[in-house]
Amino acid sequence: MQSIDRSMKVIQLFMEKGTNQFFSISELAKECELPVSSMHRLLQAMIKHRMIQQDTDRKLYGLGSIWLEYGLKAYDTMDYISMIRPELESLMKAVEASVYLNKPVGNESIITERIDCIHQTIRVHDQLGLRSPLYKGAANLVILAYMSPLQSEKVLDSELINEDKTKIINGLEKIRRKGYEVTDEQTSGITTVAAPILNRFKEVEGSISIRVVSFHLDEEKLDHIIKNVLQTARVISGKMGYPNGHDRNFVF
Repeated sequence: MQSIDRSMKVIQLFMEKGTNQFFSISELAKECELPVSSMHRLLQAMIKHRMIQQDTDRKLYGLGSIWLEYGLKAYDTMDYISMIRPELESLMKAVEASVYLNKPVGNESIITERIDCIHQTIRVHDQLGLRSPLYKGAANLVILAYMSPLQSEKVLDSELINEDKTKIINGLEKIRRKGYEVTDEQTSGITTVAAPILNRFKEVEGSISIRVVSFHLDEEKLDHIIKNVLQTARVISGKMGYPNGHDRNFVF
């Protein structure tokens, strides 16, 4: 029972401080009022069960991937999904295109929800549970742009060479200024528009995006899509507790 109590105290600390945060073993020991040696044994046991992950380069600890997997298994009963589904459905109807919800997991993101548009003449579908690297695609880049500098730097350092990293960093700065991203996939002829979802801790929870056939887009339709994606992201962020998220004139 003592180990369970201690484990839950560690998890609760991450919930209070921010689920995307990483801490040193000394910080965790101090917050949980445990000797460093005891905290070390506890963390090793939690890592074994993927409750905690370790950044071996920085010697820091964060929440493990098992929590997202448990969350996806309880998908239909999650307050998070049920709370924002009406906004995703409204966006789908407004832009007449399928809508996606992505969640960051380590150096990747995973599609956790998809609202299909039956009126979309050419279906552009990615499967639920599909993973992709955070440095590729609009839905992932907006997540990366709104991560903390330490988190985004860690992702880029582990995935890219310096030349590519510099190009991505410059792109992330532009995303933060706009509050959204648009990418065109030349080979597939698909345009993606995405915006971030932020929570009450001003952390990025994920992103919403739509994918449409580029051939069907003109400037007026693209502006219409961007406006609706941004507005939906603001409303959802407001529901997640992000300050001013409900303000229609608010810019991320």
